[in-house]
Amino acid sequence: MNKLLITGATGFVGSALIQHLHQQGHTLTAAVRRVTDSLPSNIQQAPIGNLLPDTNWTPALNNVDTIIHLAARVHVMHDTATAPLTEFRRTNTAATLNLAQQAAAAGVRRLIYLSSIKVNGETTAPGQPFVASTTLSHHAVNCPSTSLRARTRSLSEAEVDPYGQSKQEAEQGLREIAQQTGLEVVIIRPPLVYGAGVKANFHNMMHWLHKGIPLPLGNIHNQRSLVALPNLIDLITTSIDHPAAANQTFLVSDGEDLSTTELLQRLSRALGKPARLLPIPQSWLETALTLVGKRAIAQRLCGNLQVDISKTHDLLGWSPPVSVDAALRQTAQAYLTNTQRNKQS
Repeated sequence: MNKLLITGATGFVGSALIQHLHQQGHTLTAAVRRVTDSLPSNIQQAPIGNLLPDTNWTPALNNVDTIIHLAARVHVMHDTATAPLTEFRRTNTAATLNLAQQAAAAGVRRLIYLSSIKVNGETTAPGQPFVASTTLSHHAVNCPSTSLRARTRSLSEAEVDPYGQSKQEAEQGLREIAQQTGLEVVIIRPPLVYGAGVKANFHNMMHWLHKGIPLPLGNIHNQRSLVALPNLIDLITTSIDHPAAANQTFLVSDGEDLSTTELLQRLSRALGKPARLLPIPQSWLETALTLVGKRAIAQRLCGNLQVDISKTHDLLGWSPPVSVDAALRQTAQAYLTNTQRNKQS
């Protein structure tokens, strides 16, 4: 088995990935800020401090064959940083490229980078899903001879939010390092990830549905791709050894797109609760949210965001092993168990 280094090992994806890979018998090292009790006692930990552009990775890279890089400054709804793009670039771009350069020098064979579908954009036209070969077009990004500093200066913040922009720049830098050093880079761009322990908006939806709160979301006719945590973990695991994954970019999803209304209906069934969804016309909802300054929320609730995973299937022979309904049941059961535990504590 490979010796694997996992960054972001205590996060939503990382903690589940660590457990899965450990069960498979891989030799694992978790890169952590400081030693923690939240990981299994038999997982080696490499305390490297914060993820910075000058982090010294030497203690963590000894005999490592593959790195799975999950750690990132994540997208937040209400960022309090005075210069969000600068902070995203510092962690997601510069620190990632620092890790890749040190990994290549240490003889690491492959780096798997968890990017984001935001590199492609925020929405798709109906029936025109994102594909792995396209990103938001900009000459500086697509020009290999342009320096990272020049690319980051020339990108327009209007094209993509700061989180997505920092991920896009990291991808380009990783490809350059791969060309220069021979380090194999695998890039995976997930859309919204859900599963046991999910937080943020998906958790809020379960809370509202479980409480029986009426929602004005019963007449939404969009199509959105999601990916269940077990499906994402399965693709990451496949990418560790698959020879065809080297220096490729893959999109990932559950292989079944849902409207917001259908997602809520199926999630309600998984929770064992009736869906109290009011059939407000979609155009009314979009207009109302836009008028109160919530256009981004309207986009997420009503807009399309579809991904085409045919390249992932064709090159890797990969298909999502867990169905949407099975994944929703797992997610709902974890939520219900945690809710019951909190009531008893």
